[in-house]
Amino acid sequence: MDPLPTEAFYDLTVLSDAALSPSGDRAAFVAAESDPEADERLSSLFVVPTDGSRDPHRLTRVPSASAPKWSPDGDRLAFLAAREEDAARRVGRDRGGEEDGSDADEADGANDDEEPKTQVWAFDLSLGGDARQVTDFEEGAAEFDWSPDSDRMVVAARDPTDEQREYLDSRRDGGPVETERFQHKLDGVGYLDAVTTYLFVVDAETGETDRLDDARGGGAFHGLTGMTPAWGPSDRIAYTAYEGDDGDDTFVRDVYSIRPDGSGKRRHTDGALTTTLPRWSPGGDRLAFAGGDPENWCVPRQVCVVDADDEGVAPESVSASLDRTLARGAKPVWTDDDTLYALVGDEGNTRPVRLTADADAPERTFAAQGGDRSCRALEIAGGTAVVHLSHPSEGADLYAFGLDSIDAGTGDAADADDANPTRLTDLNAEIREEYEMPRVRRVTYDSDGAEVSGLVYAPPSFDFDGRDGADGDDADPLPLVVAIHGGPVSYDEPEFRFEHAAFTTRGYLVFRPNYRGGSSFGREFAESLRGEWGTVEVADIAAGARELVSRGWADGERLFGHGFSYGGIAQGYLVTQYPDLLTAAAPEHGIYDLRSAYGTDDSHVWAENEYGVPWENAEAYEASSAITDVGDLRTPLLVVAGGEDWRCPPSQSEQLYVSAKRRGVEARFVLYPDEHHNIGDPDRAVHRLDEILSWYERHDPASERSGDGGNDAPEDGADASAE
Repeated sequence: MDPLPTEAFYDLTVLSDAALSPSGDRAAFVAAESDPEADERLSSLFVVPTDGSRDPHRLTRVPSASAPKWSPDGDRLAFLAAREEDAARRVGRDRGGEEDGSDADEADGANDDEEPKTQVWAFDLSLGGDARQVTDFEEGAAEFDWSPDSDRMVVAARDPTDEQREYLDSRRDGGPVETERFQHKLDGVGYLDAVTTYLFVVDAETGETDRLDDARGGGAFHGLTGMTPAWGPSDRIAYTAYEGDDGDDTFVRDVYSIRPDGSGKRRHTDGALTTTLPRWSPGGDRLAFAGGDPENWCVPRQVCVVDADDEGVAPESVSASLDRTLARGAKPVWTDDDTLYALVGDEGNTRPVRLTADADAPERTFAAQGGDRSCRALEIAGGTAVVHLSHPSEGADLYAFGLDSIDAGTGDAADADDANPTRLTDLNAEIREEYEMPRVRRVTYDSDGAEVSGLVYAPPSFDFDGRDGADGDDADPLPLVVAIHGGPVSYDEPEFRFEHAAFTTRGYLVFRPNYRGGSSFGREFAESLRGEWGTVEVADIAAGARELVSRGWADGERLFGHGFSYGGIAQGYLVTQYPDLLTAAAPEHGIYDLRSAYGTDDSHVWAENEYGVPWENAEAYEASSAITDVGDLRTPLLVVAGGEDWRCPPSQSEQLYVSAKRRGVEARFVLYPDEHHNIGDPDRAVHRLDEILSWYERHDPASERSGDGGNDAPEDGADASAE
């Protein structure tokens, strides 16, 4: 087996946003590809027929294409992108401006230095040619939707006052940050200002713009969800916002609607939920949306429905009895005035459910998905369904099938093969054909009396059933990587990941535990960790690793681990509470001292919802901080951080790193300057994976490199600084 080179990451294509044409005969999607020379990811927009008769056709190749949406008449395809200004707009501005050369040259030079703002662009697919720029907002466009007649759009965009514009100009020139906001920063955005986001109605042909003064966003949750506007068939625009006092101190979001002329504003919900992604029924008399508890994210997000005439009501949930959470970013999809579909997290997988608008009677469906692949997106139109399916060895691609066959294989319906979807893309065929992709097995085990499960990725030749330590099988166990998901209110599911193949082609097993405190297993399962980080999830992770050793799958002397975000936090707990379990570990972008993180990250409202404030609940903050137990640390650590990570600030990683060094534990610190709570640039993604692989090899007792650098942790647990 040839190891998958980490440099092959540059050849990886990642599927993201998808949209289905009104007739259901064409699908648009965004795929991200690497540009090694520029060290950036380029997002291309494609269109493909849903009958699979032709390969996808590329429409664009720009750094940031996203959110494609078809016009209701099916003639145009709009999307968001930050690309150079439309030539027609430049010509028009030149003709209407001053002809004196000096000022124009200065302005042109200034513009050349500025990055283009994200705007709405549109292809007229009936005429052909390049996309035309629709909007020209000073601060860029954030979200949009088409009007039912395809002539206009509703666009969410920031609109600064003159005073705010002066401040923004000063900040861009390196001026000081000035704020009085409680939610003063947001990862990936920076320090927050006071500029308000409004909804605008834009003529799709002329670009003429009217602001809806009473439709505005704001608050702590706005930067995470936006206003998610949706223009309904009854000529009303739905959106989400918070208009109470101090929006920075709450995650409450209500569903509103307003007419396109700015009149008739309604608040449909009662201020008790976090809402997002409202969608109109085909007849326009109902609104469905995602609703969650603003103070307890362990409560499953549900599909809720209100009537279009309702004002200030407690919405009815049509999915609560399932006790499963809506998948991240999942929106309700109507198929008629009584029926809708949504994606839910369901016992470590994401799958579609069918819902009834008048009752809480959810039904699991799409049996053809099977249990070994996840469903990442669902679009339905014209009797066709398009799904983004991810399989560990088959890749992550777009598929289509007739909606009338979605129940094939369920109950008394036809065999599941009748619903076998048509593959529309094969984005990573070369990687999959040249290198062996992993197989996956779901395992269930006991952890302190609780039933817990996880996923094990293995080389394709690995015989799960033939390696049972109790039967005396003499096949050598493999080294194990314990990879911990973030959240913690999240879950791992069977999927295609470059990282998994990089490990399994080198002879590792990869274990992804769905520990207690995660989602997709119901509210009680998720709440078992609420306000008590560093308890049951650590026991579950450790029990899972030991289970794989006892089965004869994993070598107990060659256990490694990493995790990002809460996965990094959990790694901190694991190596301090179970100091002899792992051979080496790589916690990434985590928080290790909850008290000192308060106010330096962007999640203090969330932290307060679970722990209160640190000066009133110091013991709970301390109990949930890995740094409290760092005196027991003996595991060699590769600590990874982002220089501009404001979800899990780099100072947290520095605390863990320096504490390990002071303890005499071998440690290495890697920081990516300017990087947020992710690893975005391809060069850094490759470097990060190389670092982890090298760290594990360096400490693997079966490796020739083992012992490089050594682990000089004091065996008696004494502090290395003691004389």
